[in-house]
Amino acid sequence: MQNVDAAGLGIGDDHPTRIMGVLNVSAESPYDPSVFDDPAEAAAYVEDELVGEGADIVDIGLESANKRFEVLSAEEELDRLDVALSVIENASVDPVWSIETRYHEVAAAALDGGFDMINDIAGFADPEMPRVAEEYGVAAAKMASPPDLTRPGAVEETPWAERKGEDWAEQADYVDMVYEALKQNGLPDDTIVDPAFGGWSEAKTVANDRETFRRLREFRGLGRPMLVSINRKNFLRSLTDRPTEDALAVSLAATSMAIERGAHVIRTHDVRETVDAAAVGDAFMPERHRTHANGVSVEELDVSSEGDVRRHADRLGTADLAATATLAVFDVRGLTEDACEELGGLAADAETTFAMNAAGDGGLLVGTHAALETLVETTPATAGTGAVLDAVASALK
Repeated sequence: MQNVDAAGLGIGDDHPTRIMGVLNVSAESPYDPSVFDDPAEAAAYVEDELVGEGADIVDIGLESANKRFEVLSAEEELDRLDVALSVIENASVDPVWSIETRYHEVAAAALDGGFDMINDIAGFADPEMPRVAEEYGVAAAKMASPPDLTRPGAVEETPWAERKGEDWAEQADYVDMVYEALKQNGLPDDTIVDPAFGGWSEAKTVANDRETFRRLREFRGLGRPMLVSINRKNFLRSLTDRPTEDALAVSLAATSMAIERGAHVIRTHDVRETVDAAAVGDAFMPERHRTHANGVSVEELDVSSEGDVRRHADRLGTADLAATATLAVFDVRGLTEDACEELGGLAADAETTFAMNAAGDGGLLVGTHAALETLVETTPATAGTGAVLDAVASALK
């Protein structure tokens, strides 16, 4: 996992979770508490409500990305940039200033004026954006999007059959599409990936977002730090049937889970509370061991599923070791002693392990997914072991 330097702020596995607070200078933005058109008032909000409450990064949006509104042109965004630059001039604090835009010319003008990083909600649909980021030597957050500047986040609208082939397009699920969308126009070293949570298109469902969140660890396979923007999003608040104003609790619960699954930056409107949730996430995240000595680096990958392993194998161009690298453990009970002995022998033949419990009515069945699949596929079911093999087969699907 590469770390990213955002104007001196380290982002990645070697650093604590970073909090990105949000400020909008777009009157059409839907979240009123973060919307300002007066630079002095906006600067005070940054000082008191964002940086004052723990934000490391302040992300300023020039227009609402809500699909209900017309997309501004680069020229129209540039007309609003003066307000954003005035906020920086009026502020007495010095966070990492991030400009949210989809246009490379707006990003360049913002960086010239004092911004420190780019938050590209169109995922490098503007092919000049990565060049600007590299020329200025800045970090760039890249949200999964189609190659269309007017449709940020609508990854399912990508012409996938043309881009990846008809077979891939037919077999891919939504998370596959998000993953591939993040590769659009490359991943420079200082890129931060964003899986694009939220209602970016009519076709997207809360189930899409929930599956993306369940499989969040897979995006570590891209080898770049990850930003998540889940604050009060519908896929969370619909779990408890809460309106936006009452959705803080679900956002905070998900924040700690996102950090455990590999998120490095949390974008939020609720800075103070999210800082606390991030502290919990940081305290209990799994250790990710990495060493570098004599020119050799060794990193223990954070994987828990075949999908996690497969993403790293794809990135590194290695053989697909997912089934042999992923372990499963089953607690088996209710067998006769004879069935336990039979299962022990079958397990050994398939290079898995069955350890009988003290009661003699079951035990632990342990093996890699590949070995367990061999056990299931090559073993004739008997009255004693059939239920066990059926259960393992179902779990491995």
